[in-house]
Amino acid sequence: MITLEFNNDELSPALKRISTSLGDMTQLNRDLGELWLAATQDRMERGEDPDGNAFAPRSQTTLERYLAQGLSFGAPLNRSGDMRRGLAYDAGADFVRIGSNAIQAAVMQLGASKGAFGRNARGGPIPWGNIPARPFIGLSDDDTTAMIAEIEEWLESAAGQP
Repeated sequence: MITLEFNNDELSPALKRISTSLGDMTQLNRDLGELWLAATQDRMERGEDPDGNAFAPRSQTTLERYLAQGLSFGAPLNRSGDMRRGLAYDAGADFVRIGSNAIQAAVMQLGASKGAFGRNARGGPIPWGNIPARPFIGLSDDDTTAMIAEIEEWLESAAGQP
């Protein structure tokens, strides 16, 4: 085994600061969570999945049902904006995650077949029709690029570089 030891007035303190920062990356993960959350909300508002593809459109039956109920609506996943505004991230020393506690979030992300959740009190299927997947949570290439830039900036700051 070879051991190298050095003592440099500039490099040693910078490496110490990085080492200390790497011990608790909570703030970096919070910053990454903020980036990811904002990008996800922006994509949802535009009606796009993480790859930039448009969400599957609503079926004609759904549109007619909304009109009959007097509901106003925007692009898919944007009828009220509540699900978009309800997105949140959580971050800690070794993780960052994003999600939604909206009851419909999993169905919107993954889709569901007509009747997948049983029947209602009148015997009708739940959901009453097939719901295509409209994945809204994920990382785009732009998200990845922005996160890498944030990590690089964080490391430079930890090393004490301007």
